[in-house]
Amino acid sequence: MQSITFISTVHKQIGKCSADELCEILEKITPEVVFLEALEDTYSKYQQHTFSNYGVFHEKLEIRALQKYSRIHQFEYVPVLGKGLPNSFEEKSNLVCQNIHFQKMIDNFNSQARMQGFDFLNSEVSIKLNEEMRIYENSILMDNELIQTFNNDIDKYENSMLSNIYSFCMNTKFSNAVFMCGVAHRQSIIDKIETYKSKTNLDFNWEIYGH
Repeated sequence: MQSITFISTVHKQIGKCSADELCEILEKITPEVVFLEALEDTYSKYQQHTFSNYGVFHEKLEIRALQKYSRIHQFEYVPVLGKGLPNSFEEKSNLVCQNIHFQKMIDNFNSQARMQGFDFLNSEVSIKLNEEMRIYENSILMDNELIQTFNNDIDKYENSMLSNIYSFCMNTKFSNAVFMCGVAHRQSIIDKIETYKSKTNLDFNWEIYGH
C-alpha cells in the first residue's frame, strides 16, 4: 500500500530545525516521492543546475535538506502549490506583528523550535501554541471581514495542496512518500487529511510524523 508521511517544517533554519536534521528524518523514511509546500519556480532549473554542478545550496530549509538527501537517494520532487500565499496573509501579518505580546508569543515558539527541533514542530505542544497565537491574532484584528477572508484564503491554499497530491497519486505508483508543509498549517492539514480519506477511494495510508 502507498504511504505518505506528513511532516511539519519551518522554511528557514533555526537551531535544531536544520537541513541536516530534516535530512536525517528523510533518510529514516526513505521516500521515493517528496511533496513540498512550494511553487514550481521555488527550486528553479538554474538552481538545480548550480547545485548539481557547483554544490550551491538553496536558502529554503526544506529544499536544502532535499539537496542533501539527493546525494544518498533518488526521488521525485513534487512542488504542490499552484500559487503563493494570498494577499490577506501579508495584510494580517502586517497588523498583528506590531503587537508586542504577539511578538513574545512568536519568540517563545521559535525558542522551543530552536532547542527541540522537528520533535517540537511535530508535537501537540506546537499545535497548542499555534492555536493560542491564532486566537490572539483574531483578538488583535477586531476585523471580522479580514479574519473571514484570511480563513477562506488559507482554506483554499491548503486544499489546493492536498488536491494536487491526490491527483498525483491517482496517476503515479510509489511505495513511500512525504509531504512537508509549514508548521502553522499542521492541525488544519491533519483535519483535512481525515476529510479527504472519507471522500476518496484511493488506497493509501497517511502517517503523521510525531504521532
